Amino acid sequence: MANDKLAIIGGSGLYDVEEFKDRELLDINTPWGKPSDQILKTIYNGKEVYFLPRHGRGHFISPSNINFRGNIDALKQLGVTDIVSVSAVGSLKEDLPPGKFVLVDQFIDRTFARNKTFFDEDIVAHVSMAHPTSKGLMDACEESIKKENISYQRGGTYVVMEGPQFSTLAESNLYRSWKADVIGMTNMPEAKLAREAEIRYASVSMVTDYDCWHPDHENVDVQQVIKVLLDNAAKAKNMIKNLIDNFEKHIDSNDPTNNCLDVAIITAPEKRSKKTIEKLNTVAGRVLNK
Repeated sequence: MANDKLAIIGGSGLYDVEEFKDRELLDINTPWGKPSDQILKTIYNGKEVYFLPRHGRGHFISPSNINFRGNIDALKQLGVTDIVSVSAVGSLKEDLPPGKFVLVDQFIDRTFARNKTFFDEDIVAHVSMAHPTSKGLMDACEESIKKENISYQRGGTYVVMEGPQFSTLAESNLYRSWKADVIGMTNMPEAKLAREAEIRYASVSMVTDYDCWHPDHENVDVQQVIKVLLDNAAKAKNMIKNLIDNFEKHIDSNDPTNNCLDVAIITAPEKRSKKTIEKLNTVAGRVLNK
């Protein structure tokens, strides 16, 4: 579709894509407050693309304090239809060493201190999260990763912990017993909010460490994590450039995200206040303003 627009949300270590020479930094306001930082708008190979650093440029926002609702609403205001998250994670499996990429397709949300929905006042909605990532967008990510000969795994479960502390050994072993693949602090409630906003979502997780379960890597060290992140930064940026070129051909017109609010809002029309409808205009105006 001609109106498909891609946004990249960059996590730890990915605060900019310097190769984007056509640059405009946008200040966006939302009913939920401002997003993490200015959003970079660029035209790359004739395509309009947006980039948002999740922790802010310079990494000054802790995972629990990220304004996830502001981030998603701001991107929706800009007409974004597809979000690819690029984030750092710890590995919970021996065969996922530092440097490997994982195309996540499932999440276990263990966060507890975050606002997880746009529909928390007057209007109630229940979107399906059975399949939280977009298959078409994952196909585009896989093609982009393959082109760079990056070692990767297609499919995997991401445990999202609250943080900002790393896991205890007991926690790490518990998540391993669940057969989870990676652990991080940021893809929830991001993926849930993207679904509520009817934005297709995919997660590319870059392994930086073995969490603390591995006998040879008992302590997760920030400096060690940063070294791996920097080693992978060039690969991630090349993947993003490939993604810009190929994502549109993978768009699925039948993706369940596209119209998920049609069957999600349960509140009777007469109970929906004008104030809340206006607040939700960007996210859910397609449905609420019918």
